[in-house]
Formats: sequence, C-alpha cells, structure tokens
Amino acid sequence: MCATSARPDDTSETYVYDPEALTGAQRMGDACAVCHTQWPRPRRFLGRTPDGCHVFGCQECADLVGAGPGAAPDRPVYAAR
Repeated sequence: MCATSARPDDTSETYVYDPEALTGAQRMGDACAVCHTQWPRPRRFLGRTPDGCHVFGCQECADLVGAGPGAAPDRPVYAAR
C-alpha cells in the first residue's frame, strides 16, 4: 500500500515483448503486434523486444492495451477480440 504522501515518478515503463511470440511481420513492424493487421501499417509504439527493437500496433489496439491516451471518464470503453 502506498503512503498517502507518495507520488508517482515521471518514468514510463516500456512493455517488453517476447520476440518468439511475434511473427516475422510483427517483429519487422509490418504488422500490428496485437491483431496482426498489416494495412494501414501500424505506427503506434507499443513496446520493444529485449534486443531493443521497437514493436508497433494499430491505433485501436494501442488504445486497448493502454499505449494511447486514456479514455475520458464520462465515455464508455469497449473491448473487442
């Protein structure tokens, strides 16, 4: 439990993806790391692999996994599979 005076620091943690769980297109940034969509080419940064390569996703998946801006509190949030 956090102390009442505790404040979050300004560091952002980057999610690390297992490259073995990604397809070749996902590792190359040619497909979304979440839904495998290849067009339009994914442009949102989702995380990285252990060797430092960036992993990208489409706008919708980035919002779902929390890599996008937060949803407004008065707006419903939907999840899709």
